[in-house]
Amino acid sequence: MLKATNRNLAQLAPSGIRRISALAAARQGCISLALGEPDFTTPDAICDEVTRALARGETHYPPNNGTAELRRAIAAYMTGQGIERAAEDIIVTVGATEALSSTFRALIDPGDEVIVPVPAFTVYASDVRACGGTVVELDTTRSAFQITPDDLAACVSAATKAIVICSPNNPTGCVLDTPSLDAVAQLAAAHGVYVVCDDVYNRLVYEGAYERFAARHPELADRTVVIDSFSKPWAMTGWRVGWLAATPPVVDEIAKAHQFAVSSVPAFIMPAAARALEVDPAPMVAAFRARRERVVHALADMGLGCNVPTGAFYAFPSIAQTGLDDEAFCERAIREAGVALVPGGCFGVPGHVRLSYCVADDALDEGLSRLAGFVDTLI
Repeated sequence: MLKATNRNLAQLAPSGIRRISALAAARQGCISLALGEPDFTTPDAICDEVTRALARGETHYPPNNGTAELRRAIAAYMTGQGIERAAEDIIVTVGATEALSSTFRALIDPGDEVIVPVPAFTVYASDVRACGGTVVELDTTRSAFQITPDDLAACVSAATKAIVICSPNNPTGCVLDTPSLDAVAQLAAAHGVYVVCDDVYNRLVYEGAYERFAARHPELADRTVVIDSFSKPWAMTGWRVGWLAATPPVVDEIAKAHQFAVSSVPAFIMPAAARALEVDPAPMVAAFRARRERVVHALADMGLGCNVPTGAFYAFPSIAQTGLDDEAFCERAIREAGVALVPGGCFGVPGHVRLSYCVADDALDEGLSRLAGFVDTLI
């Protein structure tokens, strides 16, 4: 008899977001507000660097952790954001997804616990479980998606190894406030816990004060891993390039997981990535901000309660008043109204849906109109 496959992987379900996207693609004329992919094209200044790199013959194996030039550029960029890291602290990765996977493979032993404030991006839990770890969910719905010291303390045990934070958050668009960041810092300092910061939306903040954990708490650099990506602020999702930053010896262990998983990012992409760091994403941010205003007003008119997102490009309204669970709501919205959203259960919080507004203006307006008509049949 054939032996079983990896038990840790066998317990994982395929991406719920991709499942919804497949349903939407199968429904003719459906407008998808499901994927977190900017509708903009990558700026020409970035694309042109690939042409030049290919012309120079940069098609051979690069260093595993990325070229020295790109790592220096990323280190300088982070220092400019108040996070001092050396080029040797940087690993260029195949997007933030691989950065997260390599980080968890380096940090998590079977039986370790990782605190994940929910709602949260599904990859965190899947990566932790694939390593044999246990996810401890911290419900933030009672505190407007912020982290309170009491709720955090209730999640801590002798097995706690790490906590993952994402600010601005996917799927809520919430930015963690200072008390939330300090609560995480107190946990890390008191219990020797690693802090994995998924900062991929840090350039997409609309207004008000914004602090990154690593900048506010440099004293915890030895246990902080910063994950970032070129995908969201520069519309480079298909390029599959990101990075992580951590200090030795942590970065040295992550480098092993990265090397054995992917070897490296393609050589000819890295000059373009360095050029991206010089491109101001402000025009895209302005467009997302304007779309956010339309979404917030439209959801209010529908009677769907929603915290106003202050970053990223998602809204996370409650659909409790419709009488449907989130799975049924999203499947019926696709079939009956031709508009796709993601069930909140995919992020650990049923009873909500994620609406992505990083789509073209006409598609967004039509999608909101269809959603309003659908909700009107339920309420």
